[in-house]
Amino acid sequence: MLKLSRNGELAGRTIFEVLRLQGRLLASGDALMERLGLTSARWQILGTIAFLGKPQTVANLARLMGLTRQSVQRVANELALEGLLKFVDNPAHKKAKLMALTPAGHHKAKAAEELRVPWTEALAGHCKGADFGAAAEALAALRKALDK
Repeated sequence: MLKLSRNGELAGRTIFEVLRLQGRLLASGDALMERLGLTSARWQILGTIAFLGKPQTVANLARLMGLTRQSVQRVANELALEGLLKFVDNPAHKKAKLMALTPAGHHKAKAAEELRVPWTEALAGHCKGADFGAAAEALAALRKALDK
């Protein structure tokens, strides 16, 4: 049997916890955003475009979020049909349109953020003593290692 180093063991535990956390975050996000008519997937796309503050291509947003281009395209098409985002010409590329929030999309993203902030604060309040800075750094390091 292969033996892990202490750091390898801790990395494995962290990865396992992230996998367990992912499903719970999606379910909780769906419940939180339900009153706005958003799923976690729609919230992620609207929220990320709003956070970045400028239109994005589907491929760029997919890369940034660690999702497939196809899944982002599907959700973006739904959001466009609902009038929350629109596809605009991209001066840097003839075929790859940019996704831009509409005024309704900005409004929905703002409403989502108003729900997210107290939700995040409540979660943080249940985790007294947790070092979220170190956790974020460790997760970013894992992500960067996988990007290589």
